[in-house]
Amino acid sequence: MKIGLYFGSFNPVHIGHLVIANYIAEYSNVDQVWFVVSPLNPLKKTSTLLNEYHRLFLVQLAIENNLKFRSSDIEFKLPRPSFTIDTLTYLTEKYPRYEFVVIIGSDSLQNITKWKNSEVLLKNFSFYVYQRPGFEIKDQPLGNIHLLKAPLLEISSTHIRNAIQTGKSIRYLVPDKVLEEIERNNYYRK
Repeated sequence: MKIGLYFGSFNPVHIGHLVIANYIAEYSNVDQVWFVVSPLNPLKKTSTLLNEYHRLFLVQLAIENNLKFRSSDIEFKLPRPSFTIDTLTYLTEKYPRYEFVVIIGSDSLQNITKWKNSEVLLKNFSFYVYQRPGFEIKDQPLGNIHLLKAPLLEISSTHIRNAIQTGKSIRYLVPDKVLEEIERNNYYRK
C-alpha cells in the first residue's frame, strides 16, 4: 500500500488542507493520506501553536468520515523537534510493507535543502509536490519529485487564527465540526 504522508502543524486544519489531501487520494497512485500532526516544526515559530493533542483532535474531526484519510500522532512519540527523516525511518521500520511518499507544497520544496539529511530523503523517498501561489518551481532538486496541479484555495492557518483574534467568521474555511470545537474551547483567542 502506498501512503502519502501529509506533514503539518495543522494549526488549525482547514479546507485547503482537505482539498489537497483529497486530490492526492483521488488523482494520484496514493492509496491513503495520513495527516501527520507535527508537535514542533524546527523551521516555524511556536508562539501561536495550539496544544498538539487539540490539533490532532481537530484533524480527526475534519477527516472522520473519509476512509482514505488517517490522522497520525507518530511524531508525538519521537524526539523533538520533529525531523522528517526520523519519522520516515521509524515508519518504514514499523510498516515494512508500506511505501511512504511525502506530500509537500512548493514552498517547502524550496527549503528542502535545509531539512535534516535532505540528500538522503531525496534519494530514498518520493515527494508529491503541489504548487503554492508565490512559490513557483524553477530549479528542482535532484530526486523523485512528482509535481501535482492540485486545486488550491488561498487559505492559511495564519489567516484563520488572525480572523478568530479579530472576531471575524471562519465559517466555510474549516469543516463545521472543527469550527464548533474551536468556538466551544475558545481556541486561538488572545
